[in-house]
Order: sequence, then C-alpha cells, then structure tokens
Amino acid sequence: MTVFAVEYVYDAATAAVRDEFRPAHRAWLGSLAEEGTVLASGPVDSGAGALLILVAEDQPALDALLREDPFQINGAVAQTSAREWSPVIGRFSEFVS
Repeated sequence: MTVFAVEYVYDAATAAVRDEFRPAHRAWLGSLAEEGTVLASGPVDSGAGALLILVAEDQPALDALLREDPFQINGAVAQTSAREWSPVIGRFSEFVS
C-alpha cells in the first residue's frame, strides 16, 4: 500500500455546500478510518481547505476513492492535489510497504 497526502482547497463561494454535506463527508471519512484507509483528516488554514492522509494501492485507486467523497460529488472542493508520501518516522511509517 502507498500512503498519500491529499490536500483539498475550498472556495468561499461553496461554504453552504460544505455545510450541507459535511455530515455525509465526515461519515464517509469515518467509515474509511474504521477500515484503515484514512489515517488522519482535518481542516487546515481556518477551514480554507483540508489535509487527508490515506492509504491506497496506487494513484488510480486513490482517485477512484476520492470521487466517492460527498464533498467531491457535490462540488464542494475547488482543487485537489495528492502526493505519495513516505513517512519514515512516527505512527504512519508502519503503513509504508
């Protein structure tokens, strides 16, 4: 498995959309956390975006997974970037194969 650092950037114009779909977004993330796919997630920059740390088989699998996010489905995310991350120290290092 590969660890990915995913950054969501939000647009102020979609704040109402995020408010509406936040419960579904968090439930989706919570279920992924329970199965071990989401290692951590939370807002950054006073809510201007979010950082998600996930594990996936590869980039296409990650992309498919992110398309299931209620925020993505409903246009709440202005920009998404994902990078492979190789944590070598700390809790997340156990997930690097």
